[in-house]
Amino acid sequence: MPQYIRIEDIALYGDQEVTIKGWLSLKTGKGKLQFLRVRDGTGVVQAVVFRKDVVPDVFESARRLSLESSLIVTGIVRADERAPGTPGGFELGVSDLQIVHEAMEYPIAPKEHSVEFLMDHRHLWLRSSRQWAILRVRATVVRAIREWLDEQGFLNVDTPVLTPSACEGTSTLFETDYFGDPAYLTQSGQLYNEANIGAFGKVYCFGPTFRAERSKTRRHLTEFWMVEPEMAFTDLEECMRVQEEFVSHIVQTVLRDRMPELETLERDIVPLQRVVPPFPRVSYDDAIRMLQQGGVPITWGDDFGSPHETYIAEQFDRPVLVHHYPTQCKAFYMEPLADRPEVCKSVDLLAPEGYGEVIGGGERMSRIDLLEEAIQRHALPREPYEWYLDLRRYGSVPHSGFGLGVERTVAWVCGIKHIRETIPFPRTLQRMYP
Repeated sequence: MPQYIRIEDIALYGDQEVTIKGWLSLKTGKGKLQFLRVRDGTGVVQAVVFRKDVVPDVFESARRLSLESSLIVTGIVRADERAPGTPGGFELGVSDLQIVHEAMEYPIAPKEHSVEFLMDHRHLWLRSSRQWAILRVRATVVRAIREWLDEQGFLNVDTPVLTPSACEGTSTLFETDYFGDPAYLTQSGQLYNEANIGAFGKVYCFGPTFRAERSKTRRHLTEFWMVEPEMAFTDLEECMRVQEEFVSHIVQTVLRDRMPELETLERDIVPLQRVVPPFPRVSYDDAIRMLQQGGVPITWGDDFGSPHETYIAEQFDRPVLVHHYPTQCKAFYMEPLADRPEVCKSVDLLAPEGYGEVIGGGERMSRIDLLEEAIQRHALPREPYEWYLDLRRYGSVPHSGFGLGVERTVAWVCGIKHIRETIPFPRTLQRMYP
């Protein structure tokens, strides 16, 4: 029986005969030699077909093979430091080759293509080494997220995708018909998480969220993934401590487990190595003074945009926690300061290198009278939030939480310019295909 292996494990099989199943990503030929770069999803290896080592039909198959054809290759694993693509420097001396499917002429040639062309062919672009590396980093980010939260005693509790009310703001909702009644694709699972903490103490939900924002920036998608931890008996200070430990674990896990992918992306890892607690903390008031002194136009009460977040983050060598924003900048449920109701107990975590906000959160209102006033002040209909008010009637406690956007985090860790490459099939203002 053939010994099928994964390419990422090839270093364990030196001088042994193995079989690899994969696709042809590149081919060059030199007379009696054919060099095939084969990928299997875990890595890439060079398979060398020497005319004298194989039967004529096998050599002819290798010579005519088209890019992205699927194949099964058998051969001897040989150490060769010059071998491209394979960790540790290994190649395969081919003894047999079977074509599973001979591909048509591949539309993505090894040349420059426009972004629109690549996005139209996203289903094929995923096969490129860069996209492969990004999405393997994404998988590790997701694993690190669950790993840390589970180990810290958080329980994963799923929250609805269809909701009867807004969480962040009524102007960014995708509305749908729910058997004659309006329903909305979720912007966040947070409100339901606040119910879940009454049963479990510390919880998180993890899934897709939707924002009907007409934004065309490199930081925005209409559908993205978010993890949202929520904690009972937790104030803003503790919430910030959790955030810095959480983010540090994610980044350090990627550095430990995905160094070949970061090398493929040519990522400078020095800034990532500095992502360890404690993170600097700056109040909104101090951030405003920082911006004004730096000549960045802004007045107190304005929310931060990309230029503001970038400037603030540039003043530090690791992520920074900006806290106590104006109440008017944040969602209706944020706990106000007792002696400064125009300020709320909120916090954003800003990533360095111009990547901006990757976490938003804070302490939630625990008093029903304040929440009722906030619902009225924001002109929200009371009935859809009646269950949410119930949480303040039956055992209300101080509680805090936050949301981390997976795609923004992956963009930052990978050092890539646009968020559209951080999810397999991005949904943007002007794209829902493929």
